[in-house]
Amino acid sequence: MKSDTRPQTARRKHIPQRTCIACRGVKAKRELVRVVSHQGEVLIDPRGKLAGRGAYLCPYRECWEAGLKGNRLEHALRTALTLENRQMLVEYGRNLPSRRDTEG
Repeated sequence: MKSDTRPQTARRKHIPQRTCIACRGVKAKRELVRVVSHQGEVLIDPRGKLAGRGAYLCPYRECWEAGLKGNRLEHALRTALTLENRQMLVEYGRNLPSRRDTEG
């Protein structure tokens, strides 16, 4: 039996990283908001546990506007957004703080 002579160090817990599809910033998974395509529906997944293809956005109004502009979110989810889905996501994004409000 070999003895380990290295000093014991505390192990750091692995923190999953994800990329915002709008600003391309890499952050901890828990700092981003997950949007998921689940059974033909597009939903906001606050717990990050729903099955389906997901995409991540920063919790800032600018990122949501950029993600919904053009086809970034549709491309990431590999699905087309219905008018109701887009309206729900736009409304959610309007209620988020601006990046300038939180960093200033």
